[in-house]
Amino acid sequence: MDASVDAATPEPAFELLAPDEQTKPLVLASPHSGNRYPAEFLAAARLDPRALRKSEDCFVDEIFAGAPALGIPLIRALFPRAFLDVNREAYELDPEMFADPLPPYVNTRSPRVAAGLGTIARVVANGEDIYRGKLRFSEAVRRVEQCYTPYHTALRRLVEDTRARFGHAVLVDCHSMPSPGLGDRDNRRSDIVLGDCFGNSCAPVVTETAERFLRGLGYTVSRNAPYAGGYTTRHYGRPRQGIHALQIEISRDLYMDEATLSRLPFLTVLTRHMHEMVDNIAHLPPSPLAPR
Repeated sequence: MDASVDAATPEPAFELLAPDEQTKPLVLASPHSGNRYPAEFLAAARLDPRALRKSEDCFVDEIFAGAPALGIPLIRALFPRAFLDVNREAYELDPEMFADPLPPYVNTRSPRVAAGLGTIARVVANGEDIYRGKLRFSEAVRRVEQCYTPYHTALRRLVEDTRARFGHAVLVDCHSMPSPGLGDRDNRRSDIVLGDCFGNSCAPVVTETAERFLRGLGYTVSRNAPYAGGYTTRHYGRPRQGIHALQIEISRDLYMDEATLSRLPFLTVLTRHMHEMVDNIAHLPPSPLAPR
């Protein structure tokens, strides 16, 4: 999969892969697999496109693309995470990145901002600075209006429509994570990390079902460490209201060469397993997922 360069921010900001009819109370999201890089962004970056792509969740949208065949919609961002991260608040920004003062409503003190990974990231995944110089706050506003707001408006509608139709909704937010050492399987913490905000974003049966199924296939699985769930999981997961959110992080060295950003043969097997896992969650009885 090669990154593409757009003359402007891609329109639309996302793609919805929808079934002819939604038959399951699930919504899948892939917020970090976008690879359409605006030309003006590349011109402002001090890194080349391959370095910028280290922040991508490469192939995650492909791994979960079978969702519509199960009667489940999948929304995927088309813009890259290095350009704007929708798994953050709308305005989590580092003031040191901007030439002008930031308004009071901007969250400048979150742990994500401190790590350089706010809504507009200062660094890519390996810690290298992205930009040559400082940005204007108006550029942040433009990206939020063109990318963040349309994505979350569509995701919110999908979740709310699903709950209205089935009485509850389960949102699975799909991600990948770098291995601690590129290709070093002996040092990898887990194959898969399930994040449910320490039990606060979904009913226990959702996480338990995913974990049991994946462990049965031989994957090493951990919960909430080191990823407990980002903004999407925290913001949308409201189990008492019948909305459940689970974040899944898949170690990239399972399915891709992290140095060349190319597919490994196991990608086909992993895709089938993720399809089966989603189907297992989709067939959970409604009673533990209903509003309380």
